[in-house]
Amino acid sequence: MIAGGCRCGAVRYTLAMDDLPAVYCCHCRDCQTGSGSAFAEQAPVREAALAIVKGAVVDFTLPTSNGAISRHFACGTCHTRLYNVNSGRPGLAIVRAGTLDRSDEPSPRLHIWTSRKQPWIVIADDVPQWPESAPMDAFAALFLPGQAAE
Repeated sequence: MIAGGCRCGAVRYTLAMDDLPAVYCCHCRDCQTGSGSAFAEQAPVREAALAIVKGAVVDFTLPTSNGAISRHFACGTCHTRLYNVNSGRPGLAIVRAGTLDRSDEPSPRLHIWTSRKQPWIVIADDVPQWPESAPMDAFAALFLPGQAAE
C-alpha cells in the first residue's frame, strides 16, 4: 500500500498499489500557475486505487482547453491539492506526486509542455519530452502498460 497526504496532515490517502506510481512533469502555464512553481510533478493512477482514509477534501472544477472538465481535490484545511480527475480520461486520477509520503523516490519518466518550461531547467537526454502533450499511446505505454485500451 502506498500512502500520502496533505501538508497539515488533516487528509491522508492510500493507493492500492505495490510500488510507487510512475511520475511525469508538466511544464504548461496552467501547471506552473496552479502549483506556484516551475512545473507540476504528477502520478497517473487508476481512480479506483485511490482512497481518502482520513479527513475531508474539497473539490472545484476547471474547464480544459479541449472542453473537458477537470475536477480537483484538496485538503479542506490547508488546501493542498492532492489529485484531479478529468472527464476526458475516465477512471484515471492524477495524484500530485509531492503529496506521496515517499515523494523523493520516483524520477520523472517524461516531461510534457517543454515549450513552456523555465529556461534554467535541464532535462536529461534519456528522458522523453514533448513540446506540448505527449501522444496518448506514448503516455499509456510509459504509465499504464496493459491498460491503454481500458
